[in-house]
Amino acid sequence: MPITQEDVLHVAKLAHLSLEASEIEPIIGDLNSVLGYVAQLDELDTSQVEPTTHVAAKNAPLRPDSVGVSLPREAFEAEAPRYSDQGFVVPGFVES
Repeated sequence: MPITQEDVLHVAKLAHLSLEASEIEPIIGDLNSVLGYVAQLDELDTSQVEPTTHVAAKNAPLRPDSVGVSLPREAFEAEAPRYSDQGFVVPGFVES
C-alpha cells in the first residue's frame, strides 16, 4: 500500500509539523522507497532463523557501587546558571 498525500499530512499533524506543498511529494517518494526496501525482507527465507526474543545483553557488565570523591559544592554552583541553597533552579514545566 503506497503512502498517500493524506498519510503524510496526517503524520505531519501528529508530529506538529507544518509542511509546504512543495515538500509533500518528495516525502511521499522517500517513504515509498523505504517501504519498498522493507518489502524486500518478505523475499528472504527465514525458516532456519531462530526468532529473537530479546535484543538486550543477558548479562550486562556491572561495576560495584562505591563511595568516591565528589566535586566541591562551589564547583557545581559555578556551572549552574541559577542556584539556591536547595539546589539547581530550573524553569517550571508542570502546570498545577
